[in-house]
Amino acid sequence: MKKRAYKERFYPTPEQALLLAQSFGCARFVWNNTLNYRTEAYQQRDESVSHSVAEKRLVALKADYPWLKDVSSVILQQTLRDQKAAFDNFFNPKLKARYPRFKCKDGRQSIRLTKAAFRYRDGEITIAKTKVPLPIRWSRPLASAPSSITLSRDRAGRYFISCLCEFTPKTLPITPNTVGIDLGLTDLFITHDGQKSGNPRHLKRYEAKLAYLQRRLAKKTKGSNNRHKLRQKVARLHARIADCRRDAIHKATRTLINENQVICVETLNITGMIKNRALAKAISDAGWGEFVRQLTYKAEWAGRQLVQVSQWLPSSKMCHGCGHKVKKLPLSQRHWHCEGCGQAIDRDINAANNIRTAGLAGLACGATGSGAAA
Repeated sequence: MKKRAYKERFYPTPEQALLLAQSFGCARFVWNNTLNYRTEAYQQRDESVSHSVAEKRLVALKADYPWLKDVSSVILQQTLRDQKAAFDNFFNPKLKARYPRFKCKDGRQSIRLTKAAFRYRDGEITIAKTKVPLPIRWSRPLASAPSSITLSRDRAGRYFISCLCEFTPKTLPITPNTVGIDLGLTDLFITHDGQKSGNPRHLKRYEAKLAYLQRRLAKKTKGSNNRHKLRQKVARLHARIADCRRDAIHKATRTLINENQVICVETLNITGMIKNRALAKAISDAGWGEFVRQLTYKAEWAGRQLVQVSQWLPSSKMCHGCGHKVKKLPLSQRHWHCEGCGQAIDRDINAANNIRTAGLAGLACGATGSGAAA
């Protein structure tokens, strides 16, 4: 059994929207207040505030701020647990997580509820302090009763519910097909057999309209209703871009997983690559990190193998036919001729072939010396 989150959209009633606004505000206040207390305790007194101390302090906060009692106590307790998890990730050197940040009122809002704060019955979910189930637009049935739910509202004002459920993944039939993938900007990905996906460039498609709305937003008076309305328009456009990008990546990764037993990809230092100001926008719009993330969990669920090849493999500069390696290959040079065997080489297809070869070799010998890791 594995755990999976089912994310659906819902449209709350006015009473539910008011309760959710109060819940978001209380959770945000407890998070920011506790984070400020932890930070000051460390900076001024060199003390580390434990989770138990933070929970005891929550009782005093409710006494000082009675309006915190208007929402379910589970929400506030879960906020402290989430903050503890954020600090655990920060102090874990392997995760390289950043220090927890304060939450703003205009950003994405979310609360997490355990079974004590909601009821799931007959396909309907009712949260604490309400009597009417949430009007959820179900796109698919849940695999099991959710163990926890996350209610969120994005910057565009849309409400979502994410239900964490246990499910049994269905293993796909074994296929002899294997594929090597090279990620790029002209094409989102290129396979070893020459298939090129193209790049829809979702941000570029809406870039002119986005710039126009942002110019108008910059001229509005801070705190005015007109500024709030225009900020909503900008947020909705950003949400549309993100939805289009996510949908395209889901379709591409699903096709790759369904058709291939082994998928070989290159490990990229995306954080370092986006420091290049000339390519940062294009790399971020391509969504390489999300592409590999979806391949990873979909391969695990479907019984496929994802092999990641080291980024230091000279995949573009080495001929996949004879192994000859050129000394220099500028990024602008998309084709070159091999001096060893004389064949004309497409840079991206050649890289995909080398990635596939290295991935299968590392998978066959069970070693990571070639840079391959399953």
